[in-house]
Amino acid sequence: MPNYPVLQAIRRPELVRVPRPARLPLAPAQERMWHASRAGSSSDWNVARAVRISGHAVSLPALAAAIDDVVDRHEPLRTCYPATGSGPVQVVVPAAEAAIVTEIIASTEVELPCQIKEFVAVPFDMTTDLPFRARVCVLGPQDVVLILVAHHISIDGRSVAPLMRDLATAYLARQTGLPPGWSPLPVDYADYTLWKHAQLGDYSDEWSRATQQLRYWANALAGRPPVLEFACARSADIARDTAGATVPVVFSAVVHTALLVRAQQARASLLMVLQAAFAVVVGALADGTDITLATAVAGRDHRLLDDLVGNFADDVLVRIRLDRAADVGELLDQVRRVTLAAFAHPDTPNQRLRRCLLQDAGCPLFQATLILQRGTVPEPACPGTLTITELPTGVTRAKHDLEFGLVERYDRVGAPAGVDGVFIYPTALFDQTTAAEIVALFTATVEILADGCRGPLDSLVPEASLRAIRGKPGRD
Repeated sequence: MPNYPVLQAIRRPELVRVPRPARLPLAPAQERMWHASRAGSSSDWNVARAVRISGHAVSLPALAAAIDDVVDRHEPLRTCYPATGSGPVQVVVPAAEAAIVTEIIASTEVELPCQIKEFVAVPFDMTTDLPFRARVCVLGPQDVVLILVAHHISIDGRSVAPLMRDLATAYLARQTGLPPGWSPLPVDYADYTLWKHAQLGDYSDEWSRATQQLRYWANALAGRPPVLEFACARSADIARDTAGATVPVVFSAVVHTALLVRAQQARASLLMVLQAAFAVVVGALADGTDITLATAVAGRDHRLLDDLVGNFADDVLVRIRLDRAADVGELLDQVRRVTLAAFAHPDTPNQRLRRCLLQDAGCPLFQATLILQRGTVPEPACPGTLTITELPTGVTRAKHDLEFGLVERYDRVGAPAGVDGVFIYPTALFDQTTAAEIVALFTATVEILADGCRGPLDSLVPEASLRAIRGKPGRD
């Protein structure tokens, strides 16, 4: 009889504090980011926030002490990532040795935009630098701008809320001369890393979860076109500057509500409906039917991770075959199925996947991405307290050809309040007029889908919008 492996009950590892090994590997999301950062410009992966604090005298010593407190609390903010003979590793610097210097400089309203932009654009050397820095621009005794910059290897979008919350808690405590009285974190990012690797197992084991995920992606992406060509782009050159710009995207509460109804009818999510529209738009722009899109997964699949600062998010690919959908209903069903499958296989590093695909390693794994996040309901302002306003950083990096970053919003009773965001585009590929036309095409396609269109896929593409884009390559 054939020798099959004995199937035993699978016991999921517990997420708890564990002793640190001599060699702490990167988490899967960090591994992807480490290689991406080394392949291009490290500053492309800087995550920055600039907030204006006004309406009350700001204690600069308390603010600097609060930043130190946050760095002490969250290990990824004091971790560097050197290369070793067996791959990159995490080296957590002890809090007492983590010298995060908060720059404090005088500024004027005229100087401020340049000072923010210059500070945000400075790259990190992941192998030696701590991946976090801070600058305070003082405009007056009751008016300062705090700029925080971290490398994406150590932080993701969901980390911003706990980071800013902990910073506010620490600042209020330091104002009174006391350390912050927050509860200790139940686990650290290093514990998460080891837990994740215990779940995935080793690639040398053909039955491990890591190997099964790699096998899924190698099969799912086999035979796809290596590069999508956009006729409206200035150049199809893969290697280019990542300087980018944005065009706003807005859908009303009425359209938002209709999209949710359409998603419910298709047993899908709002993201899946938007992905279906995006796939049709990308197919029209590239004159193709085999489309690979990307989206992001939060990666925080345990309640103990909610309050951690770190990089848990990862890209997953969604390959959509427009030629295999006879109508809109079949397209939505296909997008639902492949998206669910992608979400079930989120942990394969890009470098390892590239080696499994029969295509030039220089070809991008994807060129178009759509990310949907859920917005938070803003808290009402409290009279007599600090006013905190987020400011633009002046730096936009377009690392992909087509990128939509959208936020779904709900009011205080949970009713749909609209979807908004930006289209990020590389200025090396598209001029502002073309970018605006791409947004118009996407917006019109989404609205047709929300309106209940059930015919062939051609009926989703407004001919007038498409004609406005086609046939205009190389515009300046």
